[in-house]
Order: sequence, then C-alpha cells, then structure tokens
Amino acid sequence: MSDQLVLSAETRDRGGKGASRELRRNGRVPAVVYGGKEEPLMIHVEEKLLMKQLMTGHFMNSVVMIDVGGKQIRTLPKDVAFHPVKDRPIHADFLRISKDSKVQVAVPVVFINEEASPGLKRGGVLNVVRHELELICDADKMPDDIEIDVTGYDVGDSIHISAITLPKGSESAITDRDFTIATIVAPSAMKSSEGDTTVDGGEAAAEGDEA
Repeated sequence: MSDQLVLSAETRDRGGKGASRELRRNGRVPAVVYGGKEEPLMIHVEEKLLMKQLMTGHFMNSVVMIDVGGKQIRTLPKDVAFHPVKDRPIHADFLRISKDSKVQVAVPVVFINEEASPGLKRGGVLNVVRHELELICDADKMPDDIEIDVTGYDVGDSIHISAITLPKGSESAITDRDFTIATIVAPSAMKSSEGDTTVDGGEAAAEGDEA
C-alpha cells in the first residue's frame, strides 16, 4: 500500500494569474483543496517538496495529508499541471476525503513470472492493452500497483480482469464487461513459420473488447 504523505502548505488570499506568477517566482506552487461539502481552500506549497513527492512514482494514488497551520487535511491528489516548456509544476488540485471513504484511482499493473510463461519463452510478445486499472478503493488501502502473474499463459492467450485477484478493499471501476488487460502474441517470424491465425483473432477480440 502507498505510504501516507505529508505536504506543508500555507493559505493564500488572492487568486488570479498575477498572484500565481508571484508565488511561482518565490518557489511556491498555487493549489486548491476542494470537496467534502466544504468551501474550496486556496493554498500554496513548496515546489521542491511537491517535486520530491511526485518523484515517488505513486503520488497520484497516495493519501496526502495537507498540513495548514498545524491542522492536517486528508486529501487525494487529483491533478498536477506542469509548465509546457520548463516541466515544472504550476498548479495542483487536492480532493478532501474521509478515512472511511471510497476513492477511484488509476493503479499501474506490473507483470511477474514472465519466465514461467510458455508463450513468452517461445518468443511471444506481451501485448499490454491496459497499463493501468481504474479501481475503486478504500481511501486508506490504495495499492501502489497490481501484480499480474503470467505463469502458464501461451501464445494466443488473453488476460482478463476476471482472472485478477484484487487486494482487499479494491474493486474494478468497470463492471459491465470482462475487459482485456494483456495478450500474448506471436512475433511476425513465428506467425509466418507456423501459419498462426489464432493469435490474430485474439488480437482482434482484444481490440473489439476495448472498443
């Protein structure tokens, strides 16, 4: 599970482009905390600290405690805007959440035991259809990633969400279909030598599923 992060902040009285530019010149990033049936709270945070937390790789699916004057607000990062040229954060949005609330997050998938996949051992290619899963999780039990075991999968096989055991407290946000996460496909050389048409059908099915 993602660690709980703490981000110190200060309130800001003025909005607008001029005030935001002044904050950025001073190494601060304007931000807003909203939701939870409360008025939006305009804040600013230290750019270096925000960047450090962004570099953890799981900032967007971590609980972030915003510390404003000694009072901590439980939040979930919803968006961080970056400068198109300098690639620096220029604004951040945080959603207020309660400890027992449910949140929707995009969690990356990680494939394991590739050496135990007959298809991959034969030279097949892991075709990843979804690099992230949209999950609804308990706010205090958000996973860093979802491990998918490819043991036993052969060329032409597909991995669907129904084959994945999600962590306790998590469920798929997509419930109307058994969508494809990845397929094992044959490289061109294998297709031409074996006349493998099954794989092409599997790929077409995966594309149809995503459509």
